[in-house]
Amino acid sequence: MTDFLVIGAGVSGLLLTRELLQAGASVCVVERSEAGREASWAGGGIVSPLYPWRYLDAVTALANYAQDAYPALADELAAETGIDPQLRQSGLMMLDAGDHDQALQWAARHQRQMQCWSSEQIYQHEQGLQAGFQQALWMPYVSNIRNPRLMKALRASVINNTRCRLLEHTEVTGFDQQSGVIHAVNVNQQGRHQQLRASEIVVTAGAWSGQLLAEAGLTVLPIRPVKGQMLLYQPQTPLLKSIVLSNGRYLIPRADGLILAGSTLEPGGFDKTATEAARQSLHTSACNILPALRDVPIRAQWAGLRPGAPAGVPYIGRMPGFGNLSINAGHYRNGLVLAPAAARLCADLLLGRIPTIDPAPYDPAAVRDADPLLG
Repeated sequence: MTDFLVIGAGVSGLLLTRELLQAGASVCVVERSEAGREASWAGGGIVSPLYPWRYLDAVTALANYAQDAYPALADELAAETGIDPQLRQSGLMMLDAGDHDQALQWAARHQRQMQCWSSEQIYQHEQGLQAGFQQALWMPYVSNIRNPRLMKALRASVINNTRCRLLEHTEVTGFDQQSGVIHAVNVNQQGRHQQLRASEIVVTAGAWSGQLLAEAGLTVLPIRPVKGQMLLYQPQTPLLKSIVLSNGRYLIPRADGLILAGSTLEPGGFDKTATEAARQSLHTSACNILPALRDVPIRAQWAGLRPGAPAGVPYIGRMPGFGNLSINAGHYRNGLVLAPAAARLCADLLLGRIPTIDPAPYDPAAVRDADPLLG
């Protein structure tokens, strides 16, 4: 029997697995498709919530811990696997946000560097931006990470450990449970049905987490998919130095000159089809920030499904009514941002360690207001 069975091999599942392996545990990871190919791959890789002062303190606590942890994590993964996740401190410029006073108060309270820039400072830093921006909030220490490379490095890190078993293309079909104890997890691996047993089961299935639990008749959590679509541009020369955010849409420069534009917010079902309407909307927003993109071909468009939970606060901890079932899901737009902190907290709880972060705000047993998802 394995110590832990982790259901879902996105950034949350793989980072949790890595934490558990580092503590000496044995882990089996089950993934319905390929490791790291859902929302963790599809996002932009900004290591900060957008407009971070507009989130609850529960999100800020995880974000602050994770932002501080990412440099060491990226270095460790590169050394372990030879795959550089390309963490790059590019800074984040938020144009014409409006609520500057609230933002600056938040930054002072949480000891995060933030400056209020004038129009002159904006264009000194990014000469190619659309004319007319009057104010910006500048966070110089915000980084972005090449999330597909991060996922490849995490996958390599865990499968290189002899105490880890990764089962891809393996779908959970049910749970054998009695009196609040999961005795086995039923899976289908490309037509091969089997039962997996572990002392502890952890659901880290992203947008599918709520559906998985509900369909198994275990419990109901309000985690629902929210589609986000992205564009990728390939300029001939570098056009942007920093992450730029305007009216909820952003541009992210990669180290090789590529620029990502995102993203849409489309609550609904599990359809990941990229649409022409989203392509036009994102392209218009991107050109309104950086006009030179009008003459740059769009290299790719794709979509991912975020795991939306009320107010964007994830569920982390033991599921009520169960002795060996836990969850780490519901991070909404901030899955990559919060992942190192959420994985550490989840591992602390599973291993009986003193939690690094107060677990109370993320307790699945706590009643939450049905707040709308944050933009």
